[in-house]
Amino acid sequence: MRYRPISFDRLAAELTERLLALPGEERVRVAVDGAVGTGNLAADLASRLRVGGRPVLTVSTMDYLRPASLRFERGRTDPDARYTDWLDESALRREVLDPLAPGGTGMVLPALWDAERDRATRQDRIMLPPGGVLIAHGELLLGRGLEFDLTVHLAVSAGALRRRLPESEHWALPAYQRYEAEVRPAEVADVLVRTDDPRHPAVLERAA
Repeated sequence: MRYRPISFDRLAAELTERLLALPGEERVRVAVDGAVGTGNLAADLASRLRVGGRPVLTVSTMDYLRPASLRFERGRTDPDARYTDWLDESALRREVLDPLAPGGTGMVLPALWDAERDRATRQDRIMLPPGGVLIAHGELLLGRGLEFDLTVHLAVSAGALRRRLPESEHWALPAYQRYEAEVRPAEVADVLVRTDDPRHPAVLERAA
């Protein structure tokens, strides 16, 4: 495997070029997956796509968490629950991904659950027109059978992740280790970016 040094600005530019080159008739669903840093890349990519003339909607998985009564059924710091029970993947599929599939309505609910207040956001659905791009970003997104047209994984080694996460989040480290072992996101993602040092990322050069 050969990794090419890249900046996050250049990475966003390259992903934008790739997406703008796609036919404009269909909507495109993009996943930016990783334990850290996904929101920044998603925001930069969205901004560049809008400049390129594509309608864009960003959705954070933090807005598609299950209610606290379900997330914390086994306690607030259970790593297996973090891995399997936090994300409401059925709702994400129903309210976001399926409407943007070929032949879908295009009507998307941008946020479902306010985890801070532990109640529904009560947001209205919005239309993402044909040619629009959805960018869903967050952790532990791959390996769930969610349908995306392009997947980007921001990989972080176990040691680097321990350094980058606040100590209060270290209880979740086994969830990420389980994800690496069971899903192997570095192998299944369309675009793999090593981000152990966020100042010096590197993208895997895959064989054509």
